[in-house]
Amino acid sequence: AMAQAVEQGKVRFLGLSEASPATIRRAHGVHPISALQTEYSLWTRDPEDEILATIKSLGIGFVAYSPLGRGMLSGRFQTLADLPMDDSRRRHPRFSEENFAKNVLLVEKVVELAKAKGVTPAQLAIAWLCSQGHNIVPIPGTTNEARLVENIGAADVTLSAKDLQEIEAVFPKGATSGDRYPDMSTVNG
Repeated sequence: AMAQAVEQGKVRFLGLSEASPATIRRAHGVHPISALQTEYSLWTRDPEDEILATIKSLGIGFVAYSPLGRGMLSGRFQTLADLPMDDSRRRHPRFSEENFAKNVLLVEKVVELAKAKGVTPAQLAIAWLCSQGHNIVPIPGTTNEARLVENIGAADVTLSAKDLQEIEAVFPKGATSGDRYPDMSTVNG
């Protein structure tokens, strides 16, 4: 059906969101997929398991949402009190009291590396993400013009091999405490 929409000129390109490697391959076999959108950051590195290799082999672009780890990699959240009581992140395991405390310690290390490099933690996190592949495009969200300008500034940040090693040493894959999302039983009742 979607391939027909392209053929009819109703859409120009097809993309997927949060798809498995098998789904990506199957969909790409029906009609070329242009992009995959999935959460990816220092905070969430699951795409490194199989997704990135799959899309690279198929020539598919990667749109990384939440490149600042749901705001954590901005360095602006020090305690759970920094999140409004009605903030949806409070329902996520990574923002539980126990996990939040551990995750703040990881972010503090990113803040230190950013300071040493003369950039903000957000710029460091976005620059790291951009260094993971030319087909990766981060899409940080913001409602604040100053944060927008800050995020754009990440394009001017160059990370050396040494910088990347230092980042990996303080924030290795799997270091984030807690799952991305709550168990579906807690979401659905």
